[in-house]
Amino acid sequence: MIKAKNIHKYYNDLHVLKGVDLHIKKGEVVSIVGASGAGKTTLLQILGTLDFPASNEGFELLINNIDVKSLNDKKLAKFRNEHIGFIFQFHQLLPEFTAVENVCLPAFIKGTKKADAEKRAMELLDFLGLSHRYDHKPNELSGGEQQRVAVARALINDPDLIFADEPSGNLDSESAEMLHSLFFKLRDEFGQTFVIVTHNKELANLADRKLVMVDGNIVV
Repeated sequence: MIKAKNIHKYYNDLHVLKGVDLHIKKGEVVSIVGASGAGKTTLLQILGTLDFPASNEGFELLINNIDVKSLNDKKLAKFRNEHIGFIFQFHQLLPEFTAVENVCLPAFIKGTKKADAEKRAMELLDFLGLSHRYDHKPNELSGGEQQRVAVARALINDPDLIFADEPSGNLDSESAEMLHSLFFKLRDEFGQTFVIVTHNKELANLADRKLVMVDGNIVV
């Protein structure tokens, strides 16, 4: 699913990632842990094609056997929209839109017909226990409900790969536990691969594999 080699990243003189190599299999739930500043989020953003590594270090990144380095900006944006879903600590829902409308946005970008996108959005919200929240805007939802809407949005285009950056960091313990269980249910139902950056020890230990980052490298 993911094969990455020699990922380096610099911010001015700061060497954030120091030659990270990574191999993640299809259907795995992989957690990435480490102290703040270890490079976890930077690595996740590069794997998700939201950021770019140093270009002169022999970098390689294959996702589903696609060499993402070979894609131009337009093709990369299309690839990201169709194959990758993102879940962030802060749900990033648009406040003026309802739950259904927020979930539909990636599908609209893909060019899915409105009726088809809305049907799929409602199916996902049903699956996530939010059938009574279709027409509610984010400020009318609890924190856990907002995050589940964000999960539905990440799933709307049936991506192969889900990247989650501290997805339960802004939730109470009960909502966090529900979200963690949901990831594994989704993997079992839809076969998605999850890469999760987290400080939550319980979530990290539930994963099929736990990778530990220290000072810009994976050490375990």
